[in-house]
Amino acid sequence: MRTWLAVLLLAASASAMAVERVVSLAPSLSEIVVELGAADLLVGVLDGGERPAVLAGVQSVGRYGQLDMEQLLSLKPDLILLWPGSVGPAQREQLQRLNIPVYVAEPHNLEQLASQIEAIARQLGRAETGRQLAAQLRQRLAGLRQQYQRAEPLRVFYQVWNQPLYTVGGGQVISDALSVCGARNVFDDLKLPAPQVSVESVLQRNPEVILAADHHQLAAWSAWPQVAAVAQGRLLIIPDKGLERPSAQMVEAVARLCRVIALGR
Repeated sequence: MRTWLAVLLLAASASAMAVERVVSLAPSLSEIVVELGAADLLVGVLDGGERPAVLAGVQSVGRYGQLDMEQLLSLKPDLILLWPGSVGPAQREQLQRLNIPVYVAEPHNLEQLASQIEAIARQLGRAETGRQLAAQLRQRLAGLRQQYQRAEPLRVFYQVWNQPLYTVGGGQVISDALSVCGARNVFDDLKLPAPQVSVESVLQRNPEVILAADHHQLAAWSAWPQVAAVAQGRLLIIPDKGLERPSAQMVEAVARLCRVIALGR
């Protein structure tokens, strides 16, 4: 059985050849292909949320966690872009056994995201476009870090869901996004990407800001006025879903997040 290292080496060797038929197994990866001006190469995508308009007619190969392997093979791809978490372990093993190059992308911070955009661009024959886009992203991120830096980072609890209570771990790209904004994920010591936590553990870490998707998810925190975020009225709504998609657009989503944290509303 081939290891993922062997799969990556196969993908690297394929980068020197012209890629014509690409299947993307994550919405964020599909978005990167579009951002690189290579949407015409996509013959199949894994669905999850709203598609970019330019991909409206592209064949679906399933949804998150439900890959239609037969449909994928019928499209005869010469490159598969894979986010590991979007496909179950058994189907990842199947992909290993296919004689098809696979590029695995799972950035844990924003610098890795920029580097992976460059790498995907090389796979697609858009190397110069990838270099330019990555350079723009790095420059924008450097500007945001300088603009929002703090001597003492704000302690932030990033609430993914409320019942049960989920957050993001330190190895998640969103945790790095918070650092760009002069903040620190209070659960950055946890290794799981989306750990479940208790109310008591949040109270113990006493965040100065609590972020969640909507007012409903934030409302319950009013029961704990001793929490700094509650006392200071810094229960904030995450501005949009762009942070959930690690593609080039995520950098502007980070900029919007920074503004919300800085303004406190």
